[in-house]
Amino acid sequence: MHTLWTFVVDRRAQLLTDSYLHVSAVIQSVLIAAIVAVVIGALVYRSSLASSAATATASAILTVPSFALLGLLIPFLGLGVGPTVTALVLYALLPILRNTIIGLASVDPAIIDAARGVGMNRLRVLARIEMPLAWPSILTGIRVSTQMSMGILAIAAYAKGPGLGNLIFTGLSRVGSPNAVPQALVGTILIVVLALILDGIFVLIGRFTTSRGIRD
Repeated sequence: MHTLWTFVVDRRAQLLTDSYLHVSAVIQSVLIAAIVAVVIGALVYRSSLASSAATATASAILTVPSFALLGLLIPFLGLGVGPTVTALVLYALLPILRNTIIGLASVDPAIIDAARGVGMNRLRVLARIEMPLAWPSILTGIRVSTQMSMGILAIAAYAKGPGLGNLIFTGLSRVGSPNAVPQALVGTILIVVLALILDGIFVLIGRFTTSRGIRD
């Protein structure tokens, strides 16, 4: 424990930088994935065939091992941020897309008919009625994708990606040296702690952005 604490104190500046880069990469990737997934979900949710095709495609991407996907992206995007963010966006699509489709499809048709009855066109109904009602489901998908991306990003150190994965990989590659275990352990603990903090933030966002009637 003393060795672990000493390592944290001695490397605190680098740990803060790596933590910031890790969270930043995850948030940016999930944000891009959320935009893409919500747009696709809004386009396909009315068709069971299109919904199934979109979900199946995103599911197929998720089954590709992260090392393999990064290896396939490196020849085209090089090392670093490019393949890392691309891989995270691809992996983050499924939970958000699936929850978007479920959320939109579960809106009561009577509410939609009432909105149409007062003169709203399809786009206004989607933006002002369906999306707000589906938002809790969408946010749940975003939370799942964020938690998943926090762990996947650690593996992206293989492609020289940013974040705490480099700390873990370096520690594991130096097993037997005094700082090897503390290095890998600190990187792992920080990822878990940061993931829990982000999830708590999303819970608060959900409380402030979801109307009380929907929450209740």
